[in-house]
Amino acid sequence: MKPSTIDEIRDATVYAGNRRIKACLMTTATTVLALLPVLTSTGRGSDIMVPMSLPSFGGMLFEVVTMFMAPVLYCLAKEVRIKRSAAP
Repeated sequence: MKPSTIDEIRDATVYAGNRRIKACLMTTATTVLALLPVLTSTGRGSDIMVPMSLPSFGGMLFEVVTMFMAPVLYCLAKEVRIKRSAAP
C-alpha cells in the first residue's frame, strides 16, 4: 500500500528504518573496528597499509551519515510532494 498522508509516510519511514538499521550498523561497525588496528599501526608495512585503509574508513563513516540522512530526505521529499498536491 502506498502512503498517502504525511503520518503514513513517517510511519513507513520509521518502520523501514527500524527493520534495516541494525544489520547496516553491524556491518559498518565490524568494518570500522577491523580497520582501526591498520590505521593505528606504526610497524613494518604500515607506510603502505595506512594510505590504503584511509579511503575505506572514510567511506564507512560517510555510509553511517548516509544511513541516517537518506530516510530523512526521502520523508521530506514525499511530504513536500503531498503538501503540493493538497494545496489549492
